[in-house]
Amino acid sequence: MPKKKPKDIISKSLDAILVDFRADWCGPCQTMDPIIEEVLDELGGKIKLLKLDIDKHPQMAQQFAVRSIPHYILFKKGKILWRKGGLIPKRDLEKALKGFI
Repeated sequence: MPKKKPKDIISKSLDAILVDFRADWCGPCQTMDPIIEEVLDELGGKIKLLKLDIDKHPQMAQQFAVRSIPHYILFKKGKILWRKGGLIPKRDLEKALKGFI
């Protein structure tokens, strides 16, 4: 089975999907990793996670005007529901995402 392209995953997902625009060399991205995992766990897996390495997918970063990382965009059926960049306290992330499930 061919691997789905990020673009297809975003546009076709019926679930809400949080796209984590990141890079391996990005310290703040790594700081956010456990926070995101925890928040999505607590939301009962109702929001899926797609980690997108901007070095491997520069056109995606460009398409969604991601200027700095980490940057998070929540999609549902290809539509942007919410977006935010930088380090986000766990409580704030939880509050923001909870509104979409």
